[in-house]
Amino acid sequence: MPVSPGPLSALDGAPVRPPAPLGLRSLIAAVEDLSAELIAFRRDLHAHPELAWTETRTTAVVAQRLASAGVEVELLPTSGLVATIGRAGPLVGLRADLDALPVDDLTGDPWRSTVPGVAHACGHDVHTAALVGAGVALADLHAAGQLPGRVRLVFQPAEEIMPGGAHEVMGSGAMADVDSVFALHCDPSLDVGRVGLREGALTGAADALTVRLSGRGGHTSRPHLTEDLTYAVGVLITQLPSALSRRLDPRAGASLVWGRVQAGVTHNVIPAAGEMSGTLRMLDVAAWHESEQLVRTLIRELVVPYGVTTEVTYVRGVPPVVNAAAATAVLRAAAVDVLGPDAPASTSQSLGGEDFAWYLESVPGAMGRLGTRTPGGRTYDLHQGSLRINEQAVGGGAKLLAAAALRAMEAEIR
Repeated sequence: MPVSPGPLSALDGAPVRPPAPLGLRSLIAAVEDLSAELIAFRRDLHAHPELAWTETRTTAVVAQRLASAGVEVELLPTSGLVATIGRAGPLVGLRADLDALPVDDLTGDPWRSTVPGVAHACGHDVHTAALVGAGVALADLHAAGQLPGRVRLVFQPAEEIMPGGAHEVMGSGAMADVDSVFALHCDPSLDVGRVGLREGALTGAADALTVRLSGRGGHTSRPHLTEDLTYAVGVLITQLPSALSRRLDPRAGASLVWGRVQAGVTHNVIPAAGEMSGTLRMLDVAAWHESEQLVRTLIRELVVPYGVTTEVTYVRGVPPVVNAAAATAVLRAAAVDVLGPDAPASTSQSLGGEDFAWYLESVPGAMGRLGTRTPGGRTYDLHQGSLRINEQAVGGGAKLLAAAALRAMEAEIR
């Protein structure tokens, strides 16, 4: 994306935006006509969540709706799909993720999850419904001869696991010849109708870590005759994060948090095995590249006094999402186009991981944070079964993605 469509300088020094893209009004009207359908579509997805790599029903309903709009789809090898709209001109990618999380739906809504232990607790149902709406509206625009380029819709599986589905999408060639790529992520701390934008790093790097410990167990009355595995687990829980804070540049913002710890089954037996899992996140790419070897070294050194044996599984997850300046300007202009002048909001870098980052390693693009909070209402948290969203965000997200595609095409043409 060589030319930024962001603010230009007027003669009086006040910032002005480029004129609205041709076809924008038609696009907005098309999404508004779809509003009720998109909400129903999102509710259906929410009621039938599927975990990573099993999103077969989700893939099928998305494919069916796009096909009914005249869009030809290409199924990915496991789950998910890719579709291209348009025949010539710049190629812009729009990406949504399909998978849910292994948590219970606690909302009590009529459209709550019908699958025990699985819920769309991260808003991927919103992302998917919004991209379906954008795709249908862009297909209508193409049929009317008003689409100045091409759009590739990417419905990606398995975002919530490490490594995520982005690798399969890229391996399928879905990003070939794409000039720029855009995505949205729900932000329940931001009011509906607003979009959090940031040039540069938006998220953090994230890796998954599992440590299995083994040793000679025994009676809790004789720890000196055993290899006190539970004590070694406690040492790793507390001291590994501390040691990392002294071995990595503090500006990297490294954070190791344990999510699962298991050792033993009763109070008076020192166990012979235990396991702990967590995530290591950080803001800095350079520190991320050196983190795995450092973690392995520190684990080995920390448990030496206790005689236990460790087996470390370290899964490289994702680098930070780094938004390109020109692409961020596209999203900002598109937000004003379809949501109003107050829609763009500045946002800070988080430690959350997002495998959209892998696309941005080879294609310039940007991710925006889509506000889902009802103004004056409760602030929910992601990855919690209680998550609720203001459903106006679905149509707003569809308009934003479609408008970003139009603006990106025109930027490439200029």
